[in-house]
Amino acid sequence: MLALLGAFAVIPILLPWLVSRIGARAFYVAAALPVIAFAHTVWLAPLVQSGDVPFEAYDWIPALGIQLSMRMDTLAWVMALVVTGVGALVMIYCRWYFRGKSDGVGQFSAVLLAFAGAMYGLVLTDDLVVLVMFWEITSILSYLLIGFYNRRAASRRAALQALLVTTLGGLVMLIGVVLLVVDAGTSSLSTILAEAPTGPMVDAALILLLVGALSKSAIFPFHFWLPGAMAAPTPVSAYLHAAAMVKAGIYLIARLAPVFALAAPWRPIVISLGVFTMILGGLQALREADLKRILAFGTVSQLGMLTVVLGYGTRDAALAGLALLVGHALFKSALFLVVGVIDRQLSTRDINELNGLGRQAPVMAVFSFIAVASMAGIIPTIGFVAKEGALTALLEETAGGSAWGLVALLGIVLGSVLTMAYGARFLWGAFWTKKDSGIDRTEWPDPPIGFLAAPVLLSGLSIVAGVAAPAIDGALTPYADTAPVATPGVPAPDHPYHLALWHGLEPALFISLGTVGVGLVVFLLTRGWTARARVLPFTANEVYNAALRGIARLSVLTTSLTQRGSLAVYVGTIFVVFVAAEATALIAGGGWEARLTLFQTPMQLVAAPLMIIAGVIAVRARKRYTGVVLVSVTGLGMVILFATSGAPDLAVTQVLVETVTLVAFALVLRRIPARLGEHNASVLPVLRAVVAAAVGLTMAAIAIIATSSRVATPISERFPELAYELGHGRNVVNVALVDLRGWDTMGELSVLILAATGVASLVFVTHRADTLSDFTAPLPRTRTRRPLVETAEGVKPRTDGRQRQAWLVGGQRVKPENRSILLEVIVRVLFHSIIVVSLYLLFAGHNLPGGGFAGGLVAGMALVMRYVAGGRYELGAAAPADAGRLLGIGMSLAVACAVVPLLFGAAPLTSTFFEADLPVIGHIEFVTSTIFDVGVYLVVIGLVLDVLRSLGAEVDRQAQAQTAAGVRPGVSA
Repeated sequence: MLALLGAFAVIPILLPWLVSRIGARAFYVAAALPVIAFAHTVWLAPLVQSGDVPFEAYDWIPALGIQLSMRMDTLAWVMALVVTGVGALVMIYCRWYFRGKSDGVGQFSAVLLAFAGAMYGLVLTDDLVVLVMFWEITSILSYLLIGFYNRRAASRRAALQALLVTTLGGLVMLIGVVLLVVDAGTSSLSTILAEAPTGPMVDAALILLLVGALSKSAIFPFHFWLPGAMAAPTPVSAYLHAAAMVKAGIYLIARLAPVFALAAPWRPIVISLGVFTMILGGLQALREADLKRILAFGTVSQLGMLTVVLGYGTRDAALAGLALLVGHALFKSALFLVVGVIDRQLSTRDINELNGLGRQAPVMAVFSFIAVASMAGIIPTIGFVAKEGALTALLEETAGGSAWGLVALLGIVLGSVLTMAYGARFLWGAFWTKKDSGIDRTEWPDPPIGFLAAPVLLSGLSIVAGVAAPAIDGALTPYADTAPVATPGVPAPDHPYHLALWHGLEPALFISLGTVGVGLVVFLLTRGWTARARVLPFTANEVYNAALRGIARLSVLTTSLTQRGSLAVYVGTIFVVFVAAEATALIAGGGWEARLTLFQTPMQLVAAPLMIIAGVIAVRARKRYTGVVLVSVTGLGMVILFATSGAPDLAVTQVLVETVTLVAFALVLRRIPARLGEHNASVLPVLRAVVAAAVGLTMAAIAIIATSSRVATPISERFPELAYELGHGRNVVNVALVDLRGWDTMGELSVLILAATGVASLVFVTHRADTLSDFTAPLPRTRTRRPLVETAEGVKPRTDGRQRQAWLVGGQRVKPENRSILLEVIVRVLFHSIIVVSLYLLFAGHNLPGGGFAGGLVAGMALVMRYVAGGRYELGAAAPADAGRLLGIGMSLAVACAVVPLLFGAAPLTSTFFEADLPVIGHIEFVTSTIFDVGVYLVVIGLVLDVLRSLGAEVDRQAQAQTAAGVRPGVSA
């Protein structure tokens, strides 16, 4: 089972490539994995039925007691059959549904198969925490599937709505899982159910778990997302919204009901909401004219029925409910697939545009009638068997005096009436000949036989399962026997109920027949209903939209009150809060002392005064560039302090950071006034000085008190030893960054990526990527060609007699007066050497000064040189890769270093050491944390490249465009 789960995670990655090669036939390959999983599940049936429950486990996070555990009892076995069996048929159906289409089909196939794997893991896992993970994965994947037609606003809205609702429910459920796990002391679902804990915390956990289950299964008040999700392709509706995703909540209810159904909050929530959803969904289905929406609201109604029957929590109700779940998966997925065939062939699902289709498509019509018969509970289908069992179980409870049994019984009866009514509406709208409608007879192009195979098979199985009711009874009984025979205080039945096609002339049979007859009458009375007819004065969807609008207005109000557009106000607020909070903590704490030393090295007496003087002069500077340079002096003073304090790594990194920062400032300063206060002068200078002084004094006090208050030996004293023992490196700084404190570095990488993205978003108008490298294609690559020059008419050979050789490719597009042949020669000679030095720093940093951060900055400085010497086109030639990809690849490597050790039972970011003696080369050593360092290296290069392309190349382009438009650069058009 774990191997199959791994295959579900890996094979979807290959499907987009396969679709690009063989088209929609790749769905046959995709279907092979669910077929194998289905066959494996069938093969395990004897073990499951004998009570020898198959169980596999892998310690995933031992420290938290979390396992990748797969346990296949009867309920999980049934759900696995539904998930894999229906999933395989839907994927085969997709081969015909997407025939001749290619746009997005590769991604769709991958996501659909991954969703099948997530559902497979969800129904089999025995760990509650892992179940929550699979739960949220299904929400994300369903978002992608519902939003397949991403160019349609309706699809995007429906996908977002489904994601928000189900994810919100999942987050609430997570809190319930935490409470339940804490109370039980284990995350094993089977152990929790065996111990059956009780108490207020368990009751609170059950309520939160039910919120997640009800939101996932579209039970009121979360029902509105399911009809909206019909914007998805029909295979998605057939699988996710009939057989799989919406069954996740039903599965959780079925899993917990045998043990917790008698808890105080359970039945009031499950039965009341289930009954209301059943009736509301049925009434809504009667006012729809779209075949798919009729089935959507019908699904909402029947999910309410499943919630009531499976959630009731007695032995007979559990048996009937599980049979009803199997029947619903068969007939509802078959009906959705039929709608897909009609829509694909006729490009319409509107019952007002269909007429006489039944005579032209008799096979499809017959099997649709069978599916609707099973949905309405008509003999000899599995729907009839399950419905009669549910009625019998609830009749016994009602007769024994159970109030909730009576509520559930009345709800099932009303729901069954409505089911028959909207089932008849579906058949009438899709296949009937409407003589008085004024609609021309629909011309039906026969679909390929393979297109009908899946719905025909699923519908046919509804009859096969009904006839084979005794065999199904034997398969489902082990699950039913886990529930109590009856509610306390209610007499137990004379004998356990069993599923059968014929129980004789009993009350349940007459009630069932009555619901069919009354349902047909209701259909005749409501046949003229339209979408304008409202059951309630408002809809849940309108409430959802109103809530979103309210949140948006609140956010606008909050933003308008707090975001005033003044950088000085923002920074001042942060500083004032910082001073107030820290000063309060320092004063209230008391008992601290200050132990100061005048200096540690003589160089501090030289560097510190220079830094102070530079800082004071920077405050008084009237020119921006002067201020930037003076601020850099303080940073370079830190370089001296680091270098003389035995920290060469920090010194190298600091000087590189100061250089890159100075370049970034220089790029920005080109587009703003040279003098400070030229447009907006600084105000309240005295107040600013007071705040600045307070911040400086507070920070100094914190540093002095913190360093003077240490009572224990600092762990840093053991870093040299730990660096070699744990990280297998002698450079303490680098090993600490990528191994001992890898989590901190990963967080810093995230900040770098956010900074790069923020800078790019501020500069690029439409999209982040640029096409600089595309412009270098027509440029000469050798010195034998004549140099080009960029003119108003385009790029042309230079004819002014000044035939300078092109040392840099992009330099030929720089105006002659802006070129420096000396700079071009230097860059041409040094660029590759600097890149080699950056690689040396990267790989030598584990034992010598350097590392990924320093190496990335050196490589970034090489790119800065290319940009300064040859302009934006030279930058495109030097780094044709997209900066976003470098950032993404680097972060992916870092995350992989955290995740991969988990697969081997180790802690995140655990490194491994390899060494070997190779001929000629000699002894080599490799630490896996080097891969993390490579990720750091790529992220830093991506950051520098993003800054150069946004603040440099893009600003250049915008300035050139403004010049061409007659607007002075730096002035808004």
